[in-house]
Amino acid sequence: MRDFERLGVFYLGKLAGPSAPKEPEPVLYDAKDLTTHGVIVGMTGSGKTGLGIGLIEEAAIDGIPTIAIDPKGDLGNLLLTFPDLAPADFAPWVEPGVSAEDTASAWAAGLAAWGEGPDRIKKFRDAVDLAIYTPGSSAGRSLSILRSLAAPPPEVMDDEDARREKINGTVSGLLALLGIEADPLRSREHILMARLVETAWAAGSHLDLAGLIRDIQKPPFDRVGVVDVESFYSAKERNVLAMSLNNLLASPGFGAWLTGEPLDIQRLLWTAEGKPRVSILSIAHLSEAERMFFVTLLLSELVAWMRGQSGTSSLRALLYMDEVFGFFPPVANPPAKTPMLTLLKQARAYGLGCVLATQNPVDLDYKGLANAGTWFLGRLQTERDKARVIEGLEGASAAAGKSFDKQAMERTLAGLGKRVFLMNNVHEDAPVLFETRFTLSFLRGPLTKKQIQVLMAPQKSAAPSPSAAMATVAVSEARPAVPAGVKETFLPWRGAANTGERLVYRPCLLGTAKVHFVDAKAQVDAWIDTALIAPFGGGAAWDTAEDLGALPEFENGPDARAAFDALPAAATQPKNYAAWAKELNEHLYRTRTLDLRSCPSLKLLARVGESEGDFRVR
Repeated sequence: MRDFERLGVFYLGKLAGPSAPKEPEPVLYDAKDLTTHGVIVGMTGSGKTGLGIGLIEEAAIDGIPTIAIDPKGDLGNLLLTFPDLAPADFAPWVEPGVSAEDTASAWAAGLAAWGEGPDRIKKFRDAVDLAIYTPGSSAGRSLSILRSLAAPPPEVMDDEDARREKINGTVSGLLALLGIEADPLRSREHILMARLVETAWAAGSHLDLAGLIRDIQKPPFDRVGVVDVESFYSAKERNVLAMSLNNLLASPGFGAWLTGEPLDIQRLLWTAEGKPRVSILSIAHLSEAERMFFVTLLLSELVAWMRGQSGTSSLRALLYMDEVFGFFPPVANPPAKTPMLTLLKQARAYGLGCVLATQNPVDLDYKGLANAGTWFLGRLQTERDKARVIEGLEGASAAAGKSFDKQAMERTLAGLGKRVFLMNNVHEDAPVLFETRFTLSFLRGPLTKKQIQVLMAPQKSAAPSPSAAMATVAVSEARPAVPAGVKETFLPWRGAANTGERLVYRPCLLGTAKVHFVDAKAQVDAWIDTALIAPFGGGAAWDTAEDLGALPEFENGPDARAAFDALPAAATQPKNYAAWAKELNEHLYRTRTLDLRSCPSLKLLARVGESEGDFRVR
């Protein structure tokens, strides 16, 4: 078999069918063709999952990151890659009564038959970071959805279409979680919530669910369109909607949606160090409403991220969705459909390839899938399925200006076997019949939550220890009084510690400032927001202060069940605050620097705020 390990080329399998040569001929797929997206169609048992995992493996070996949405639990098998091919590695994952030694031998033999081996498995594992995320659950890495209500970056806010799409996606996802089918043009719930989100973002403010609930009850505007708020949506009816959201927020299981890593596309695609990542978003444990909610938010975030990228003709990243049934139907318009259509129509220009897999072709919007340039067709269950696939292929060929032989396609589809696919690529002259290669990953079937927990346990970091600056003093039931004119805010998630089951607030000094950095030669002119939190005391306090970065979100009042540390004597004297402010200015002028990474060979300087990982990626 000729060499298949070339950059920018995916090794999918070998030619199959009566016309295939006796000597195995590898099927190599040009990676950049995937920027025009792909569709995998095949009934259960056709080998659809193996082909999808093979595509993700090939992308990873080439350093291309993937976000993989996994409604069934199969894609977690990507973590079951064992470079040593040792029976002990397979033992925890084989079915009871199955020999781990026989499984390891069979997998090694299968890989060898396809020209693969331990070295290629190691190359795959070394090329990318692999992680399973479980939104709404702590089994894998947790994801917080709070970022979805945060104001987007300027490039999204300045793009009217991008801003509208993100708002619609966020609001539609929330309403879907409440069981409300909301039309963005007709639903009062959708129109009101979209207006609230847009108003907050236009003011540069971040929202959270609690803030959204308050705004629904008391909107920060008087009119919606030309109609006053009360006529458009009465206070009594708004209160019903607010209570529905509040019940959601207060439900015991919803807390899992608010903890964990932020839903950040850049971090899902690359680690903080700039290493490509395969992020598997497992949603098998969620209800239908929760799945729709999460997928809508994720796709909306992906659209916003996409619009912030520069154009490219290369494959920059991959979005893979296994079993897209229900998210992209031909007639209905679920919330996830709009951002999915946007990606299929526009992602090509940004180097983002989308691959959708399904076993039910009649449940897909074929007008939208006419944007897909590559179709991988496996065994189909019914004549109706074949007819719908032919319809989609005709549309894709017509869009690409290619001729299409309908009768020849029907004959080929009728004779497909297991793991045999017909690849119709509009960038090639003719369809190709091929058998999929052996995957590097051990395909043991869907993973349970417990198995995901075992796989991801090594990646879960321990909770950070409390800061030394937060040492405890006397605890009291009474809230201490601060001097008049001194602003008091509450940061329970950083400034609190547990005393048994009691939340304890500890007094600290908060300093905020805007630091101006100017360097004409480096073309830098930047204002950086900064916030420091320190123990009360003299000027030396700022030298041991904890840097919060940008100013976080605070609460206006304390938790009703909390206790309080005593306020130090120095903090009761109003005159001390002016002195502390002056000392903060001197501390920042003396200590603050702006470090920017550079790449001399490309004469490239990192942007202000750009992480090392993001700079390396760029």
